[in-house]
Amino acid sequence: MNRAAAIKSFAMTNMLLEADLDLIEKKYQINLGRGTDKTSQIEDAYYPQFDAALRIEAHGMAKHYEVFYCLEKSIRQLIVDVFEGTEDQEWWENLVPETVKINVKKSIKREKESAVTPRSSDPIDYTTFGELGEIIKANWSLFGGVVFNDLKAMEKVMSALNSLRNPIAHCSPLAEDEVLRLELALRDWFRITS
Repeated sequence: MNRAAAIKSFAMTNMLLEADLDLIEKKYQINLGRGTDKTSQIEDAYYPQFDAALRIEAHGMAKHYEVFYCLEKSIRQLIVDVFEGTEDQEWWENLVPETVKINVKKSIKREKESAVTPRSSDPIDYTTFGELGEIIKANWSLFGGVVFNDLKAMEKVMSALNSLRNPIAHCSPLAEDEVLRLELALRDWFRITS
């Protein structure tokens, strides 16, 4: 095989392998770190201008944010699943505490007035983490014994998680002890929901 044909063959094989790896990443929802993530112009132009120590701190905090993102979204979905299981088509109006509904209406109005893209069409997505616990407590007859083992345990774990959420959501680093506390609180969460 001549040199040009060998180079062409190598390039074609590489393209086929890349396509197969793309399919694997998509199928298993993983990132194999092949540099396929395209950064935005803002990231390319401005992110490097931040202090290196700050970028390192942000990278370390990102994993805690991801955990809380998943936790909070899964609690919202848990509430929706339980409420939809009641077959009450008006569960938002009938089962959610009035103070939560008022706060959600204010948040939706504020977001609409600021002319940003709405985060969701579902009111549950406008609740705070603390309000999720209030919704569960107000409907303990639906959650107790079925989803959660004990009301006091649920309140304690939700309170601990909410305290740990604040520095994560408000861009403050977690102390080493708080990282351990977060891990333990997550273990507690999964323990009380089993």
